[in-house]
Amino acid sequence: MNALTLLIIRHAEKPDGDATGPGLTHKGKDDSKSLVISGWERAGAWTALFGSGLGGADYPTPQAIYAADPDTTKDSSDPSRRPYETVLDLAARIGLARPNTTFAKGQEAALVDALLPLSGTVLVAWEHKAIISGILPRLPVSNAGQLPTHWSHKRFDVVLRFDRAAGGTGFVFNELHPCLMPGDSAKPLKSDPVDE
Repeated sequence: MNALTLLIIRHAEKPDGDATGPGLTHKGKDDSKSLVISGWERAGAWTALFGSGLGGADYPTPQAIYAADPDTTKDSSDPSRRPYETVLDLAARIGLARPNTTFAKGQEAALVDALLPLSGTVLVAWEHKAIISGILPRLPVSNAGQLPTHWSHKRFDVVLRFDRAAGGTGFVFNELHPCLMPGDSAKPLKSDPVDE
């Protein structure tokens, strides 16, 4: 297999009661399936981190970006624009027309099958519960005991990094905490209480 670095992030902040404000499209129209203002700020922070070279070796610039299809799902949930919106500006910054949205939430197995033969650096933006239940169990990871088993609904600030050496078949996992915005945590996901 080719050398591959996978960077997996959760979509940025979403509507969560009155405290966060409404979801807004990139044109400023109310949309409950879009990011809130702080989510758009985080999307900009991810763009700066991954798209400018400022992140150094821990946060390399991706050559490809995948996001869950914003218009459909393949499970019983409603579609969400948030993963797509989170990486839309990053895609533009690195010269991509748009993120790859071939796969919808509910198609995590097909997504992983498409990712494994790739090389270089690939970033994936997805819904946190589907990352835990649908993506992580399908990745061959040598230190799988370190993988998070839950992702708090309050955490939008984590990068799950997977590195596969050239000729290797498995990945080495690292959880990264860039602390880009006020209130971001440097604690691992495993230390957070499990959501009810």
